[in-house]
Order: sequence, then C-alpha cells, then structure tokens
Amino acid sequence: MEVETMKGVENMEVGNGGTEQRRSVSMFRLILSCMVAGGVQYGWALQLSLLTPYVQTLGLPHSLSSIMWLCGPVAGFLVQPTVGLWSDRCHSKLGRRRPFILVGCLLIASSVLIIGFSSDIGYALGDTKEHCSVYTGHRWKAAIVYVAGFWVLDLSNNAVQGPARALMADLAGPEKVSAANAIFCTWMAVGNILGYSSGASGSWHKWFPFLNTRACCAACANLKGAFLIAVIFLLICLSVTVICAQEIPLESKPGVKDENTGFLDLLKDIFGAFKSLPPGMPSVLLVTALTWISWFPFILYDTDWMGREVYHGNPDGTAAQKDAYDRGVRQGAFGLLLNSIVLGISSFIIDPLCRKLTARIVWVISNFSVFAAMAAISIVSKWSVDSYRGSIQDAINADPRVRAVALFIFTALGFPLAVLFSVPFAVTAQLAARGGRGQGLCTGVLNIFIVLPQVVIALGAGPWDALFGKGNLPAFALASAFAFVCGFTGLFILPKLSKSSFRSSSLAGFH
Repeated sequence: MEVETMKGVENMEVGNGGTEQRRSVSMFRLILSCMVAGGVQYGWALQLSLLTPYVQTLGLPHSLSSIMWLCGPVAGFLVQPTVGLWSDRCHSKLGRRRPFILVGCLLIASSVLIIGFSSDIGYALGDTKEHCSVYTGHRWKAAIVYVAGFWVLDLSNNAVQGPARALMADLAGPEKVSAANAIFCTWMAVGNILGYSSGASGSWHKWFPFLNTRACCAACANLKGAFLIAVIFLLICLSVTVICAQEIPLESKPGVKDENTGFLDLLKDIFGAFKSLPPGMPSVLLVTALTWISWFPFILYDTDWMGREVYHGNPDGTAAQKDAYDRGVRQGAFGLLLNSIVLGISSFIIDPLCRKLTARIVWVISNFSVFAAMAAISIVSKWSVDSYRGSIQDAINADPRVRAVALFIFTALGFPLAVLFSVPFAVTAQLAARGGRGQGLCTGVLNIFIVLPQVVIALGAGPWDALFGKGNLPAFALASAFAFVCGFTGLFILPKLSKSSFRSSSLAGFH
C-alpha cells in the first residue's frame, strides 16, 4: 500500500481499482461523526428491554417468542457482511459509508413506527372492536404487523452497524484509533442509558395522553411513546453524523474496472475466507460461538425474567398479573440501565487491561463471570419462587431482597458485556493483520460464528423452557453450563497474542 500525504489528505489504495482520499479530522469532529452510534443504540436498547415482553401481550406464547429473534442472526449472517463489503466499494458522492448509514437509519425509523403502532394497525384490520382495557384475547393481526416491523428493524440495524464501524476507522486513521474506540463506545453507552431509561419509565402515557387509544392502553402507550422519542433522537444523531463525517468519495483508478461487486460475488468472498483463515482463527471462532450461546438467553429474556420470576407477573393473566409483569419489565429495563453504565465505564479499561493481562485472559475472566451470573440468576429464580406466597400485592412490589440481588446481577454483567463487544473483534483484527488477511473478510467470518449460536438459541430456548415448564430457568441454567465450558476452552485453545498489539486493533470490537 502506498500512502501519500499532502495538505492533510491521505490517498490510500483500497482494492478493486479504488483510491480512498482521507483528510485528518479534529477530535471534536470525530466525536460528532460517531453520534449515529448513540441513536441506533437507543432503539436497540428499547428493542432488547421491551419487545419480547410486549409481543406476548399480543398473544404470541412465551415458548415461541424467541423465534421472533431469528431475524437478527439471519440479518447478521447475510446483511451485515454484505453491506460492509458493498460500502468498501461504493463510489457515491456522499462517500463510501454515509449512503448506507442514511438509508439504514431511515428504515430503522420506519420500522420503529410500525412496531409502536402495531396494536392500532391490528385494531384497524379487525382484531377486535372491544376496548383494550377489557379485551383479553389474541390479537394476531397486530402480532403479524409487529413481527414484520421487528424483522425490518433488525435488518436495518445490521445494515447500519458495519458501515458505521468502518466510517470511524476511515476517519480516525491508525493514529487516533484508541480515541475513536473510546468515543464510539461512549456514544453506545449514552444510547443504552437513554434507551433503558426510556423503557424503565411508566409515564409516557401520562405525558402524552394522545398515545392512549381503544387498541392501546397504558403499557402499549408507554412503548409507543418511548419509540417515538427514539425516532426523533435517531434522526438528530443521523443528521449530525451525515453533516460532520465529511467523507471524500472513493475514486476509481483510470483504466481499472471494478470486479466482484455483485451479491453472489460478495458472498463468495466472505465464504472463501474460510479456506485461508490466519493461524489461531479457528479457535477464536469456536470460543466466540460458545460465548454467544451462553449470552443470548439473557439478551432474549432479561426483562421477561424480571417480570415473571421476580415479580411473578403474567402478560396473559388477570389485570393485576399484567400490572405486576409490566412493573417487572420496567424494573428489568432499569437494571439494564445500570448495566449500560458499567459497560460504558468498563469500555475505557478493556484496552489497558488487555495490554496488561492479554486479551486471552480477559476473555476467559469474562466467560467465568458470565457463568457465575447465569448460575446466580437460576438460584434467584428458585429463591423467588420458593418465597412467593401468592399474594398479588407481593407480586406487584416483589421481594426487596430478590429485587436487589437481581439488579446487582444485571449491573455486574456490564463488564463481561463490554468484553463481548470488543475483545473477539480485536483479537480477530490482530490475527488478520498478522496473517496478512483482510480484516473485513475475517470479521465477516467471525460474525457468522456470532449469529449461528443465536439461531440455535432462538429456535431452541422457548421449547427448552416449555419442556421443563419452569419459565426462563432452564435457558439460564443451560447458559451457565456453556459459559463454564467456554471459560476452560478459551483458557486452553485461544491464541496467545502480544500485550502491546491490542491498542492498534481495538476499534474493530464494536457491536
């Protein structure tokens, strides 16, 4: 690669007959250019905390709710690496990354509105003519609209993630990679904190009474209000990023024709990387898959667990049981808010910790932490069920000791979550650089081993829980076992990388 710098502009060959021009950016402009990460993460936080519980109020049973999340793995398997490679070769006047970020964010906003108004749309399509305060049956048309919006949301999230990460790498350059790492993760933490705060609030229907309709009562109106604010915040963040991230369009080299730009060619590039993985990469893929198997049950059921096992609510039960469940979901969102604060703080110490202990040891410590947390969740579930005496007042308030321990577990999981979102990608970047392979392709392969475990859990978690008839307890117990196995597997097979090399590749590690 030949690099020529003149008047603050770098000309860099990027393959496929293209030349990227990149001018150095100030730290302030870099901060503003990262802002879209906060907007996307705001909606993602709401999706994680509210959508699994809410779809059960429309009639989708708990045993099938996990299947709704299949879109994420499918999108991650196909959309994210494909869009990432397409953006590498984009010759738009807006630059390589911003067109994909712009279209993806507009699709996110549209899908969020569809989800928020799914009950009203289902009502208009004939689900029922009864008021939501008295109707207790299924609302299948609303559920179908909801799931369709959910899938579009996941596809759009994945379409934005790859180009947004690549944009930061483009703007920062190797000399500012650590700063970009901290800035990007800080925006993600800000988005999480705002999103979970929004989800934990039960007052949207009071602040915006027009959200209450015959088809959409308090819990539904709260979700609707939270998502409307998410759309406004996302559009603000998108506008700032598009304006401040002044990409220089990718220039074609004279006389050279772009090749391999079709969809099948892109997939061929991704799967072709399996044939020439750098040394140590297969063990990273195995540990990554085991790590995600241990994590995904929590991602699916965190707030649902709080509503069912801690508050003893039921989204399909009586009005009092629904109220208890809704309180538990909001308390779970508050726990995820605390989790995000720890995640944001931990993100600043992952880099020095990996340089001191090595990324392998930090990853192993993280997996054993997840084992302890998932085992603790299983114990808390048993404790909560045994101490519950059936009083609906006890359910609404929850045992304060059980609630405190549950919130502590949610909070403590912030550190291993920071590791999950950074270390596997950073290790992959190091191995790709050491082996002379393209980081984009290696990251695409890594993403496949992230989404395949999600498919397994999404298909199996609900039926697994139903088999034992124990709510969410079986899924968390299985997650604990996988985290324990993963900890020892990582300790013995992960490659030993130099402590000093983590800094140069740490930007790659954002989810």
